Amino acid sequence: MTRSTLSQEKTVHVVWLLLLSAGIVAADRWTKWLAATRIAPGRHHVVIPRVFAISHVENPGAAFGLFINSPSPDRARWLLLGFSLLAAAAFFLLLLRLGKRITATTVALALILGGAVGNAYDRMRFGFVMDFIEVHIVRYHYPDFNIADSAIVVGGILLFLDALLSKPEA
Repeated sequence: MTRSTLSQEKTVHVVWLLLLSAGIVAADRWTKWLAATRIAPGRHHVVIPRVFAISHVENPGAAFGLFINSPSPDRARWLLLGFSLLAAAAFFLLLLRLGKRITATTVALALILGGAVGNAYDRMRFGFVMDFIEVHIVRYHYPDFNIADSAIVVGGILLFLDALLSKPEA
C-alpha cells in the first residue's frame, strides 16, 4: 500500500468513528425531544410496572444527581459544562490520533465523545441535562439516565474490557 492509500484509509476510519459520535448525539437529541414533548417535567409513563418507565427529569447536577444541591448552582453548571467540553475535546483528539483503525478502543472513544457532546449541549442550552430512562431493579430505583449517558457507560466498559483482554506489549 502506498502512503496515500494508508492516509485515505485512516481518514475513512476516522470519518466512520466521527459519524458514530454524531449518531449518538442525534439519537440523544431526538429521544430527549420525544420525551420532553410527551411527558411533563417530574412525571413518568410506566412501560413495565415496577421495572421500566419513560420519565422527564431535568438534572442540573452530574451523574447520579451529584452536585444537585450545590450552594452555587450556576458555578456547578459551568464547571460541569467546562469538564464536559474538555473531555469531549480530549476524546476527539484521541480519536484523531488512534483512529487509523477501527478497534474496540476507537469505538469506545467515539461513544464517549458522542455522549459527552450530547450532555454538554443540554447543559449549555438549557442549564440541565434531561434524563428520561427510569429503571427499577427489585426495590432499587436506579437514577434516571439518557442515551448520552448510556453511550458513555458502554464506551467506558469497552475501554475497560479492551484493556483487560488485550495482550501485553513485549
